[in-house]
Amino acid sequence: MDAFSSSFCTKFYPHTNKLTFSPTSTSSQTHLFYISAVNVEERPKRTTTSQNNSSSSTSSTINTETPVLGGDHSKKPVLTKRRPSSRSFVAETPSFQSTIFNTFDNFVNNFIDPSTRPSVDPQHVLATNFAPVDEFPPTKCTVLEGELPESINGAYIRNGPNRQYLPRGPYHLFDGDGMLHSLLISNGQATFCSRYVQTYKYKIEHKHGSPVFPNVFSGFNGLTASAARGAITAARVLSGQYNPINGIGVADTSLAFFSKKLFALGEPDLPYEIKVTPNGEILTVGRTDFDGKLFMSMTAHPKVDSKTEEAFAFRYGPVPPFLTFFRFIWGETS
Repeated sequence: MDAFSSSFCTKFYPHTNKLTFSPTSTSSQTHLFYISAVNVEERPKRTTTSQNNSSSSTSSTINTETPVLGGDHSKKPVLTKRRPSSRSFVAETPSFQSTIFNTFDNFVNNFIDPSTRPSVDPQHVLATNFAPVDEFPPTKCTVLEGELPESINGAYIRNGPNRQYLPRGPYHLFDGDGMLHSLLISNGQATFCSRYVQTYKYKIEHKHGSPVFPNVFSGFNGLTASAARGAITAARVLSGQYNPINGIGVADTSLAFFSKKLFALGEPDLPYEIKVTPNGEILTVGRTDFDGKLFMSMTAHPKVDSKTEEAFAFRYGPVPPFLTFFRFIWGETS
């Protein structure tokens, strides 16, 4: 997926939302620095666990061990439901309605449209380098070789899909929940952090402790499967499990800086404003419609004019208006 900054020459000041470029040095002496690696505290090998207490029910983690090349390829990676993070809502006990919907979901995924092909099987798609990872709080990094000049101050931020829960049925990587990875450099110190974009979809599924929204890119292939999953989706909406008007996107496609703000983007939804605090924490400010002027989703790849600071985007669809262009100016949208 896209990276917000491809080098440390571009400096983004997260606490001031200011984007500038490092001036060319006029000194006759060039100071070179070299960093071979950045060390973040290693976590112990994770295994599937289960426990019960007064505040949470059964929880488990994901085994993301990479298989050894040349070994037994018949064994699939073990993927289980991931543990909710501590900074989000506590999962509620599944209601009778949720249990019924999940039962129908399982029936469709096991008998009507099972994920028999490796290209859509979550056990294959979410394996090795694409296995989901946990959120990582702001953590100071140790420079193993060389040093970070105190004159470099900014953040490198990238976006990508990272599924919160093991999906039911066929799965495509584009359906993964958006996760941001940030490396903040300030005063010769680097801080790493990984956080989910707190989209409406993410919050609803975290509240229920299981997948609720359908897999758009892989769940509606074939008339029978599409009709069955469409009926379950309609029933979830009518029962009040979620409201699609509040957004169905995952904000996992790209990051863009325009209108003096940083946004996480995905085509099915509106932009989500993001901020990085001075201590390296990544915060989701919220879904934004630019004071009601952006009432429909748009491309996740807007283009910014470096001279005027205007941003340009578009969207297209099967019904009028078939093609819509957007222009973003500091303080307004058209």
